[in-house]
Amino acid sequence: MKSVIAVIDIGKTNKKILLFDETFEMVSSHSTRFDEVLDEDGYPCDNIVAIENWIKEEIRLVQTQGLYKLKAINFSTHGASLIYLNKEGKRIAPLYNYLKPLELEEFNFLFESYGGKEEFSRKTASPAYGMLNTGIQMLWLKKHKPEIWNNVDAIMHYPQYLSYLFTNTVTADFTSVGAHTATWDFDNMRYHSWVKDYGINLPEPSNGTDAILTEINNETVAVGSGLHDSSSSIIPLLQKTTDKEFVLLSTGTWIIAMNPFSKEKLTQNQLTNNCLCFMTPEKQQIKSSMQFLGRLHEVYLEPLAKHFNTDVDTHLELGLDSKYCAKLIKKDKRVFLSEGIDQDFEAKPELLEKFKTYKKAYYQLTYEISKKVAAGIDLILDKDNGLKEVYISGGFNKNEMFVEFLSLLRKDVEFKISNCKSESALGAAMLMKDYL
Repeated sequence: MKSVIAVIDIGKTNKKILLFDETFEMVSSHSTRFDEVLDEDGYPCDNIVAIENWIKEEIRLVQTQGLYKLKAINFSTHGASLIYLNKEGKRIAPLYNYLKPLELEEFNFLFESYGGKEEFSRKTASPAYGMLNTGIQMLWLKKHKPEIWNNVDAIMHYPQYLSYLFTNTVTADFTSVGAHTATWDFDNMRYHSWVKDYGINLPEPSNGTDAILTEINNETVAVGSGLHDSSSSIIPLLQKTTDKEFVLLSTGTWIIAMNPFSKEKLTQNQLTNNCLCFMTPEKQQIKSSMQFLGRLHEVYLEPLAKHFNTDVDTHLELGLDSKYCAKLIKKDKRVFLSEGIDQDFEAKPELLEKFKTYKKAYYQLTYEISKKVAAGIDLILDKDNGLKEVYISGGFNKNEMFVEFLSLLRKDVEFKISNCKSESALGAAMLMKDYL
């Protein structure tokens, strides 16, 4: 019977269980979706009860179907999501949505107490995003939900809570606390002093290769502590490519450029231009640029189809016109995106009046997205960088125009298409290799 590592990979939309064998080949994959529920304020959030039950049932099935021998489990989830436990170890709040609005001005007292918003954000490598900063989420709960906060005994990020479902052990990992939480001091590589000053007790992060041997359905299984998905997705490249400096471009709703080779501290200029830092499981900073540009691509597909009276998937049928790509770069016009930091990611159908054909409108949109992405890559490079390769993963690596624009904008860099379909899950599996 083949030994496997199971990885629970939780995205905002798709929830997956993937099985990897001893050579880290994926031997099974199953995906599902759950309808959102409403929190006590009527705002949509993940149905954590349904997700918990699904995970436990999927693991039971792996163990009982007789196809594989389950040796280890690990977890990869989206960030900016917290679970609160009471003294009895029970979850006591919904899995609040990181898109839930809050008034950031309410928390200026925190920024002003520690050097002002700019310095606080630079030191924690966390732009002031609101609910996307889990440290701010904690203060929001403390202020607005005292009936919950007064019963909080432990706080965990999402992947560590999924691990807790099997181990009953409260843990933290560097990839989660380092992901724009506003709780980590990147100058000193430890929790920021404000966490202790405000009486918040967080577990110390552990190395991502650590696992807890646990009895699950009468079998001993090594259970990892889980990882933040973006940081996990770079692990396969770090383990495979150590001699060449590279950037991983993870594309989807968020387009994130990650540079694990940067030694320089985050600057104020980088911070104000959508840059931040993640961390590897071994506590190494990953200088990154995070832009909501995939969202812009998504919201324009229906207006494009409607305006030009065509199918919503017409962009998939467009052939690559390299000469037209070069022509747009030479013209360097701006229609859909602002010159500086973009704040508005909703479609403006009236802008499509500027174009005579679907092709011209779509190419222009893709060019402007590509140009922002190329600038984001440049921003996260050290002065004495040796960048030669950029790996593109996720949905946009199938977009020939996007890849062509990037290649023309940065002719000194080779853009490579990642052939791995589930980088974050594979990265989580690789950390469990000692337990096979």
